[in-house]
Amino acid sequence: MSGGELRAYCLDFPATTEEYPFGTNPNLCTFKVEGKVFVFCVLTAPTPLELGLKCDPQIALALRSAYPAIVPGWHLNKRHWNTVTLDGTIADELVREMIQDSFDLVVDTLPKHQRLRLR
Repeated sequence: MSGGELRAYCLDFPATTEEYPFGTNPNLCTFKVEGKVFVFCVLTAPTPLELGLKCDPQIALALRSAYPAIVPGWHLNKRHWNTVTLDGTIADELVREMIQDSFDLVVDTLPKHQRLRLR
C-alpha cells in the first residue's frame, strides 16, 4: 500500500480529516474522525511506510506475535496502539482491516449522537 492509497482509503471513512498538527514533525500526518486520531503516519516517508493504529489490547498482542512488522506503538500507549511497518510481509487486506478496526475503536468512544451519524 502506497502513501496515496493509504490517504484515499482513510479519507473514504465518514467525517474523516487529514491533519498535520505537530510543529516538531510537520510531516507527521494524522487521520481523524470527529477530531480523534485513528491513524498516525508520515505519508512522504521513504518506503516502507509506518502506521500508528489503535487496536484492541488482546488483538494487539496476537498481531505482534504473528507479524514481526507489527510492534507496540512508538510514542503511544503501547497497550492500545501498534506501529505497523508496511514492508510487504502483511497483506494489504489485513492492513485495511486494521485501519477499519482503528476507526471503529475511535468511533466507539464518541458520544452516542456522533456515533449514530457515522454508522
